[in-house]
Amino acid sequence: MGLTNNDILKKLRVAHKLRDTDIVEICALVDFKVSKGELGALFRNEEHPKYVECGDQILRNFLNGLVVHLRGPMPKKGEKSK
Repeated sequence: MGLTNNDILKKLRVAHKLRDTDIVEICALVDFKVSKGELGALFRNEEHPKYVECGDQILRNFLNGLVVHLRGPMPKKGEKSK
């Protein structure tokens, strides 16, 4: 069995030493709103009754936000990158 989206999100959180507030801010960089409560459900154990599977949309927006967080925003067309 491979990694789930929840596993990937957990591993990225640990690797980049991110807190819930950091993840909320990273998602906001790409205009995606997620609450700390929703994140808590994603990071729970699979056997927990309030566990929620991380959907593709959440992971995709987090990854896009992480790119912006680490590299900065993409330059607009016609602008030179530094």
